[in-house]
Amino acid sequence: MDLEDTSAPRALASIPALLERNAKKFATRPAYREKEYGIWQSWTWLEAAEEIRALALGFLALGVEKGDFVAIIGRNRPALYWSMVAAQSVGAVPVPLYQDAVAEEMAYVLGHCGARFVVAEDQEQVDKVLEIQEKAPQIERIIYLDPRGLRKYDHGRLHALRDVQAEGRAAQERFGKELEARKAALGYDDTCVMLYTSGTTGRPKGVVLSNRNIIESSKASAEFDNLTEREDVLAYLPMAWVGDFIFSIGQAYWTGFCVNCPESADTMMTDLREIGPTYYFAPPRVFESQLTNVVIRMEDAGRFKKRLFDSFMAHARKVGPAILDGRPVGIWDRLKYRLGDLLIYGPLKNVLGFSRVRVGYTAGEAIGPEIFEFYRSLGINLKQLYGQTEATVFITIQPDGEVRADTVGIPAPGVEVRIDEKGEIFYRSPGVFVEYYKNPESTASTKDAEGWVATGDAGFFEEGTGHLRIIDRAKDVGKMADGRLFAPKYIENKLKFYPNILEAVVFGDGREMCTAFINIDLTAVGNWAERNNIAYASYQELAAHPQVYEMIQEHVEEVNRSVARDEMLSGCQIHRFLILHKELDADDGEMTRTRKVRRRVIEEKYADLITALYDGSHSIHTETEVTYEDGRKGRISATLEIRDVAVVESGRDAA
Repeated sequence: MDLEDTSAPRALASIPALLERNAKKFATRPAYREKEYGIWQSWTWLEAAEEIRALALGFLALGVEKGDFVAIIGRNRPALYWSMVAAQSVGAVPVPLYQDAVAEEMAYVLGHCGARFVVAEDQEQVDKVLEIQEKAPQIERIIYLDPRGLRKYDHGRLHALRDVQAEGRAAQERFGKELEARKAALGYDDTCVMLYTSGTTGRPKGVVLSNRNIIESSKASAEFDNLTEREDVLAYLPMAWVGDFIFSIGQAYWTGFCVNCPESADTMMTDLREIGPTYYFAPPRVFESQLTNVVIRMEDAGRFKKRLFDSFMAHARKVGPAILDGRPVGIWDRLKYRLGDLLIYGPLKNVLGFSRVRVGYTAGEAIGPEIFEFYRSLGINLKQLYGQTEATVFITIQPDGEVRADTVGIPAPGVEVRIDEKGEIFYRSPGVFVEYYKNPESTASTKDAEGWVATGDAGFFEEGTGHLRIIDRAKDVGKMADGRLFAPKYIENKLKFYPNILEAVVFGDGREMCTAFINIDLTAVGNWAERNNIAYASYQELAAHPQVYEMIQEHVEEVNRSVARDEMLSGCQIHRFLILHKELDADDGEMTRTRKVRRRVIEEKYADLITALYDGSHSIHTETEVTYEDGRKGRISATLEIRDVAVVESGRDAA
């Protein structure tokens, strides 16, 4: 792809400048697709530019000023992406929020950034904003996309997005010159977007990212993977997450590729198959869920079909990754792999929606080696990256031919990485964030005067390969009572490699042994229960079933055997565990919206269960407050079994 005419920062100092380039260079190519009422609608780059211009003029008519914050709330929809670029076009700053955030969480973000304008997808999101308007009195206008259910609302401050666009088109003569002046004034170091962290240890922080951060990171990563205007991506991850902003706006506007928005979360897998993206990102949990569904379907398949599947998949695991990486493979093995592709791998990739994937990424958590190798054995170029909001995503990345499940690759283009004497990872790059909004203390403690950022993660570079390996969050790495290393995330990730385990929380810092809370995966364990004629009426009942405990105990003991082989972490074997009576939930404050465990909240909320794990109890009765989908609070009680687990004597123990 020829981008010579667009490489100068002066010419392309902002996302709106890239939009203008795309409207001319890729005028008739698709920029956005959205499925609505079962039908795909499409907009070219020229059409998208016209929609965004009309919305930007409408914003000016509503009184949006330079430096204003415009909150965007909803699922992935072209009009909401247009709202972000329209806000940038008038010199304002878009602030996307998590659509599943409760009103109280939104109140903090809206109040903290001081948003005067909110673009909300539908009645549900409008209701949340109206509910907290006393806590965010600075909100002047709410613009909604979907009018259903809003007809009888007070429209003194409510505006339909299409009406704002209509007003913008009518106001071309009044505000046209003003819009052009504001776009021309946008510089490389002006703010592009503000994204809030997930808030694992406290209040979310507003991460200010500049046009330089977004464009340089997008340019470098697109060139690394040879992304062009011919790519198709599926935009389904939260718009408030930095990864979606980079993939669906940064890289999309730099390369000119097409962003496809599914109809809903329920139809996402169907829409994925219909689009067949060439460039795809998903957190490990998505890949794990898809593999779980494959395993469940094959368990229900006929004997011949299952034997055929198992035989060819064994061959794929043997030679698939080598073929994908271009390493030497014998002629017979290649022929058998081609036959497998015709009978098994190709149809399976089509069912998963991965037939056209050229580059796939996963990040956020460690992915199980078996799961990772399964996808690569099918010929899917799945890779891992390591990143943060503060880095504008990219810190390390895996080059083709150097892809492994146990590392996160080498420093991304333009990124410097170093490890301090305590093992904490630091980086410096053009993507390093500007600041935490209204939080100079946190900015100073995270980023030093030379631009080095503390990740909070502990890791090391492998000798010989130069690949980075992540151990755990630096603040969570501790010592057992006997002085041995305690790294809970390392153990939790090993436990979550099993499809039956949705979440795990490991304890042991300063203690003589490690223990764990386990959340079962209701889908995987539920299907297992059906195949084994185990009746259950609820998550709580299934989680407490003796046979489920037996199965989870086997998984924990397998992990212990694996951990025992690691001399450095052998002290982290699990001695006792219990299966929680409820799933850890963001609505209950136990996890962030990006599904990261709030470890300190768990320790406080379930202190009685932790005490029982360590005092020798074999059961405990507990009562827990929960939040229902409609926001109501309730309490559930349960008597939980506590199991002792076999541990493996390591060389150090024997000594």
